[in-house]
Amino acid sequence: MAEIPTVGRGTERDGADPLLEAGTRVEVRRRFDGSWTRGFEIAGTDEEGLYLLRRLSDGTVLPVPFDPEDVRRDRRRRQGFWWQ
Repeated sequence: MAEIPTVGRGTERDGADPLLEAGTRVEVRRRFDGSWTRGFEIAGTDEEGLYLLRRLSDGTVLPVPFDPEDVRRDRRRRQGFWWQ
């Protein structure tokens, strides 16, 4: 997969949470009904600080950037051993 450039990686926005880094699995708020859906990761950010997202099922970077308010870290617990 091609590397997507990231602007301002690792910086903070006006006292908000730090930017999510490329490769972080995220949930996206659906514009239709406002619910959250999984299956995406951060591909980078554009020059305006909006997130570029990659769909995990096929590796496609979505053509429309997303506002940080519509993206959150994937809250699903990873399956693993009890000691991890």
